[in-house]
Amino acid sequence: MKKSVIIISVILLVLLLDQSLKVWIKTTMVYNDYFTLLGFDWARIHFVENNGMAFGISLGGEYGKLALSLFRIIAVIALGYYIRLLIKAGASLGILVSFALILAGALGNIIDSAFYGLIFSESYHGQVATMFPEEGGYAGFLHGKVVDMLHFPMFSGTYPEWIPFLGGKFYTFFSPVFNLADSSITIGVLYILIFQRQFFKTDPNQQEGAENKDGQEKASTETEVAASEDNTNPTDNEAEADTPNLDSTQEDPEKEV
Repeated sequence: MKKSVIIISVILLVLLLDQSLKVWIKTTMVYNDYFTLLGFDWARIHFVENNGMAFGISLGGEYGKLALSLFRIIAVIALGYYIRLLIKAGASLGILVSFALILAGALGNIIDSAFYGLIFSESYHGQVATMFPEEGGYAGFLHGKVVDMLHFPMFSGTYPEWIPFLGGKFYTFFSPVFNLADSSITIGVLYILIFQRQFFKTDPNQQEGAENKDGQEKASTETEVAASEDNTNPTDNEAEADTPNLDSTQEDPEKEV
């Protein structure tokens, strides 16, 4: 199977799972509602929305939201082009899949920002959103909210008093709520960081071939220089031959006497 087919399949699969879960959450749960997974209180489906980046990180105001959406679109276009270059360069399947996961995650959140405000009504505490409401969506193009639902508050406690700035404060690990798109981005980035030496190392055969090529070019240059020097020597010899030997033609004065 061609690498390009695998990459496209990975992107489409992530988008399908991400968007299917988001639409289901949006149309069946009220805002801030949650339920546990398999009876574990630290594994939850918790419906929240955010205006910003992964794990609920956000930029302030409508202009910040618009700037973030435009940045995402530019980043996706650049990443898609880079993946195309990697495929042409014969990059390993591992690095291609990693970048495909990052691209798919970014696309998933872009879809939320771009279209969810147009096709969904607002989600409230106690009211489930509807899809394609008659009165229109809750926001304009590129101003929609990203749907998050995965929450894993594994444990909580209080920071020791001796810790500067945090002492005595309550904490929960892991508190951010995220989605499948965020997970896809995180997995792709971590995979690249862990295996970057394998992904970006130089192929020994290619390196040896490059060294041989450099050696051949150097030898060729030296040969051309030597040949050039040889071509100049006959001229010098001819000049010496054309110069008359004054010593041999001049008669000895003492002999004439």
